[in-house]
Amino acid sequence: MSAGTGAADGAGSSGIGGGSVRALPADPPGGARAMAVWGIGVAVYFVAITYRTSLGVAGLDAAERFHINASALSTFSILQLLVYAGMQIPVGLLVDRLGAKKVLTMGVVLYTVGQFGFALSSSYSMALGSRALLGCGDALTFISVLRLGSRWFPARRGPMIAQIAALVGMAGNLVSTLVLARFLHSFGWTPTFVASAAGGIVVLIVLLVFLKDHPEGFAPPPPAAENVGPGFVRRQIAAAWREPGTRLGMWVHFTTQFPAMVFLLLWGLPFLVEAQGLSRGTAGELLTLVVLSNMAVGLVYGQVIARHHAARMPLALGTVLATALMWVIVLSWPGDHAPMGLLITLCAVLGACGPASMIGFDFARPANPPERLGTASGIVNMGGFTASMTTLFAIGVLLDATGDNYRIAFASLFVVEALGLSQMLRLRRRAVRRERERLVVSRVEAVHVPA
Repeated sequence: MSAGTGAADGAGSSGIGGGSVRALPADPPGGARAMAVWGIGVAVYFVAITYRTSLGVAGLDAAERFHINASALSTFSILQLLVYAGMQIPVGLLVDRLGAKKVLTMGVVLYTVGQFGFALSSSYSMALGSRALLGCGDALTFISVLRLGSRWFPARRGPMIAQIAALVGMAGNLVSTLVLARFLHSFGWTPTFVASAAGGIVVLIVLLVFLKDHPEGFAPPPPAAENVGPGFVRRQIAAAWREPGTRLGMWVHFTTQFPAMVFLLLWGLPFLVEAQGLSRGTAGELLTLVVLSNMAVGLVYGQVIARHHAARMPLALGTVLATALMWVIVLSWPGDHAPMGLLITLCAVLGACGPASMIGFDFARPANPPERLGTASGIVNMGGFTASMTTLFAIGVLLDATGDNYRIAFASLFVVEALGLSQMLRLRRRAVRRERERLVVSRVEAVHVPA
């Protein structure tokens, strides 16, 4: 699941230091037109996820095409995620200043050029540059889509809008595992990736013609004086980082997202084919199971957290422990191959990683005022992608060093999970205490704000 972020708008805003409160325009009405406009942004994100995860079903083909080993193959995804993670905070600031339409347009252009370049690459270096462009364009999409939703729908619809966007993104993953895999087998590398890149051209045209940043009469107010000028970016990032809820959200995202991301983005197919002896078709079906499980669990987690706020940490911790347990059983299973039933269970459990990572944004959201949520969400979103980059690299290096011993290579998952889990446990009480303090302050401010 891909990758998500929290919404960056609310009913009112306060200065970074908690000063005066500015009223924002009334909630937009939503409705069919809002759904149509927002749907264009979601389509942009859908295509981005399709491109992001396309290497997950083409890893073996890429190794053969560019004559590279496991470490070099993992560099494709590492570079793509490095660009994505590094751009999260700048993207939040760009969306605040330029609006969703301009940022989404830049994103579509970049990831479409990247996908075309990847289709036509004849050398490893050209393919690397193409994946970097793709990662840059991908990074511009999700925060923009959530901002678009907050401008077109009432605030109470925010959690559902984020959930639907994430589900549609996972549908893009399905296109990779089902459609692209078959096209690669039938038509080969260049025709498959060129055909997929055409999707970017289609959404770009629709975006330019029909998408608007907000309904008429609901334009955001101009930025307050303290939110412009030298030093604003530094103050914004520092203030968001000081909040324990932001840091806890980042570590929750770090610990929960990467096991499924690594599996879907690159190493799942080679693991199932080379280590478990499955056919590509069967391995593709198991990757599809991860995506379907993600979509189903996402609906459940969203409803549970909406009704029981205190369930956030138990769900996150439970997902981490269940994922670690399944990997322990699979990797320690005697014999060369784990039974199919166990692999099915592993993939079903991995499907919970994406929805659990979204819980990180639920810790950052109440910890920050509305005008700082974009920055805080960018910090949270960096967590999972940093963990994914680290693990992708570690698995590639260990595979080369051990002669393709997948049990040793995948054991690196436990090191990253242990680091993240220790930080989650360290910060959880501090974040909850700070969240309660902010809730009390916001209620007092609301009482004293004149109508």
